Amino acid sequence: MTILKKPLVTEKFTAISDKLNKVSFIVAKAATKTEIKQAVETIYSVNVVNVNTMIYAGKAKSRFTKKGNFSGRKASFKKAIITLQDGQKIDFFANI
Repeated sequence: MTILKKPLVTEKFTAISDKLNKVSFIVAKAATKTEIKQAVETIYSVNVVNVNTMIYAGKAKSRFTKKGNFSGRKASFKKAIITLQDGQKIDFFANI
């Protein structure tokens, strides 16, 4: 099981990472806070101070076509907000 699925790089989290030294990831639903902390520390070699997690329910989507109404849901996901130690940083765009 991969614990960290992908980093969440949005406008809001880019501003938060600059001010509050926090980064966010989409993680596996079964992952605990300690597993997330260990994964971030080993992969990015930084010190993690705090981990906050939240589970988002998938949004309801519907589409109207000639053949009728199609409705469903997007997949739900778990998001982790990780607070890094002062002076440390994760640069997602370093390898581009």
